[in-house]
Amino acid sequence: MTARATDLVIHTPAGLYCPAGDFHIDPWQPVPRAVITHGHGDHARPGMGQYLVASAGKGVLQWRLGDQDFRVADYAEALTLGATRVSFHPAGHVLGSSQVRIECNGEVWVISGDYKRQADPTCEPFEVVRCDTFITEATFALPVYRWPDTPAVAHDILQWRDACAAEGEAAILFCYALGKAQRILAELAALTDQPALVHGAIAAGVAVYQQAGIPMLATLPVSDATPAGGFGGQLVLAPPAAAGSAWMRRFRRAQTAFASGWMRLRGNRRRRNVDRGFIVSDHADWPSLLHTVEQTGARRIIATHGASDSLVRFLRESGHTAETLRTDFGGED
Repeated sequence: MTARATDLVIHTPAGLYCPAGDFHIDPWQPVPRAVITHGHGDHARPGMGQYLVASAGKGVLQWRLGDQDFRVADYAEALTLGATRVSFHPAGHVLGSSQVRIECNGEVWVISGDYKRQADPTCEPFEVVRCDTFITEATFALPVYRWPDTPAVAHDILQWRDACAAEGEAAILFCYALGKAQRILAELAALTDQPALVHGAIAAGVAVYQQAGIPMLATLPVSDATPAGGFGGQLVLAPPAAAGSAWMRRFRRAQTAFASGWMRLRGNRRRRNVDRGFIVSDHADWPSLLHTVEQTGARRIIATHGASDSLVRFLRESGHTAETLRTDFGGED
């Protein structure tokens, strides 16, 4: 990113900083005032003096960070911070996820955080926000990344569970505890009423979503389950960290799968050492990234994390003003 004297957001050692408003956005070092896009660990870190977050995302932040100094605002509600007007807008990534719109002296910047354009029954859909400069994620910014419809994937998950049942095996599906697990449970609720078993780390996130009134498939913690005939035929959701752990020993016979956008590539499935891969992502795929850039109408595009160089190169070749911004954000999917 080539800094300009008029930039509303600049890169600092603590993270992205808005000098006109005197606040950081998803900082990676402690700062007095942090505007947070969502609750994943690479965007919401401990140690900030005050956290500004969309009202819909406060429950997730409390789960992840405990009691903090939170200041909340509804989506589209404008806050005055220094010389800026700041508002949150749905990002469609996980419950309460937001884009941050910053306006100052007639200039508008939007920091997307992580986002997706697919329908998701667990969070508000992405809102297109017109702006002059758009900072976009680029986690899956390669043409190979294109997502199937999630309801169809949920149907495939149930078919896999049934195939495991026929073999007397448990079906253990690894997925991230914030966002992915709840989205899968919400999609499955439209197809089955057989409860799923969940790892304790996922049960905590499910409780946060339930408190927000998100309908999902009924669940039971694995630690509370005592199936008379063993775990054969049970669908079990667990975080990736559970793979290969002592926690897995209770499932004497089981198949494993992983739900992630990374499963789009066969090599990633092999590296995860799982029996199946299901393509479900909470990030924008390649067509969605390009479509979103066009819809914002931004004159300047700044791409960060993931395959940002690939996206910038493509946008420049398409006539856009685009550049890369190096950040500490990761690719939690």
